[in-house]
Amino acid sequence: MSVDDVTVPHVRVVKLGAHIGARIDGVRLGGGLDALSVATLRAALDEHKVIFFQGQHHLSEDGQYAFAQLLGEPTSPHPTVTSAGAKSLAIDSRRTRSNVWHTDVTFVDRVPKASILRAVALPGYGGSTTWASTVAAYNALPEPLQRLAESLRARHTNRYDYAAEIEDRRVESENAYRSEFESTYFETEHPVVEVHPETGERALLLGCFVKEIVGVSSSESRALLRLFQDRITRLEHTTRWNWSLGDVAIWDNRATQHYAIDDYDSSEHRRLTRITLGGPVPVGVDGRASTVIAGDAERYAAPLARVA
Repeated sequence: MSVDDVTVPHVRVVKLGAHIGARIDGVRLGGGLDALSVATLRAALDEHKVIFFQGQHHLSEDGQYAFAQLLGEPTSPHPTVTSAGAKSLAIDSRRTRSNVWHTDVTFVDRVPKASILRAVALPGYGGSTTWASTVAAYNALPEPLQRLAESLRARHTNRYDYAAEIEDRRVESENAYRSEFESTYFETEHPVVEVHPETGERALLLGCFVKEIVGVSSSESRALLRLFQDRITRLEHTTRWNWSLGDVAIWDNRATQHYAIDDYDSSEHRRLTRITLGGPVPVGVDGRASTVIAGDAERYAAPLARVA
């Protein structure tokens, strides 16, 4: 369904790029949002992969959670990080900075379907976030590379190697966060190409939690991961949002990766709250679902996520 099929008069969808991103005007987010407006937002999210709202200063954590329930079934904040919130996960620069390309929580079998992120405190400069369309990346691959990607599976884990992507310069608070993040070991094998359960589109399911591509050598695994990741993060497949207080972003976690840009000093504070919606187990083009190697995410996954 196109967003044009359900758009209501007071809601304006402003496209931000050919492949990803739209700003939504004329909506006051919260648990009381009407059903037609919710349907418009769902359609916009399916089409644009990440959607942005401005001026939502009225929204509290409870209001953000009530709104999230209109879009799906919220999960617990995180499979392992339990100290950063009860309803939402605090994305706080005083604890960690997620400046690597990733799709959220791909190390469990039921990859979340979407996330709602609200700005609470922002640095005086920098701190924007970039999203990339993994659907556009797949579509841009030459046909032989599409077929190769469809035949591959990758193992994802929460004990991944930051040093492969960024300089390791963690402070004590980041070491504590990392320890909590890795406190329970999870590993899941996913198809490299997932068939989106709602749109039917094909998307690359990769990111920084990938431990290895199955069935090839470690050097070949790194080469294949870089080949596909480079396609995902091409600038034409991305959109960048410069946060202001009152902003909210919602992204389709099954069709995107994102990167929080670490371009502000340690004296500056950045805090956002994230609520995540549960999704079903990914399925590849060949019909094979993801499989658990280690860990049980039953307590993390929402009841709705257990229904394929």
